[in-house]
Amino acid sequence: MNIRNRLIVEFMARGGMRIGEVLNLRPCDIRERNLTIQNPKSGRPGEVVYVSRKLLVRLNDYTKDNNIDSDNRIFPISYVAAWSMVKKAGKLVNIELRHADLSTTQRYLGKVNDTEAIRWMETLYFLYAARVPYLAIYT
Repeated sequence: MNIRNRLIVEFMARGGMRIGEVLNLRPCDIRERNLTIQNPKSGRPGEVVYVSRKLLVRLNDYTKDNNIDSDNRIFPISYVAAWSMVKKAGKLVNIELRHADLSTTQRYLGKVNDTEAIRWMETLYFLYAARVPYLAIYT
């Protein structure tokens, strides 16, 4: 897996970020210990994602090696191309990579306990599966 794809997958897995959030990252969003997400899907004006310093250093190195200006997207690929790459990466290790995990759900809901976060995840999953019936077959 090339470095760009690995960074995308790592930010999704370690930071609980959505593909669209990762694709919209710009060098100016990188801080010393976190990333700022502009216009997140949650509807808030901005959010902060905490990831390891080592991952942020690799992202900074990637932006410098590829001469990415601070106002340009770090990963200028389409959503469809990124989603396809993430699906293929998941198949390689026999897991389904997706956004909805416990820590991400807790972060978006605010301060809730594990039980409440799990209840929200299950409710959202069942509501979504009801709208898209074929998903129940694949989970």
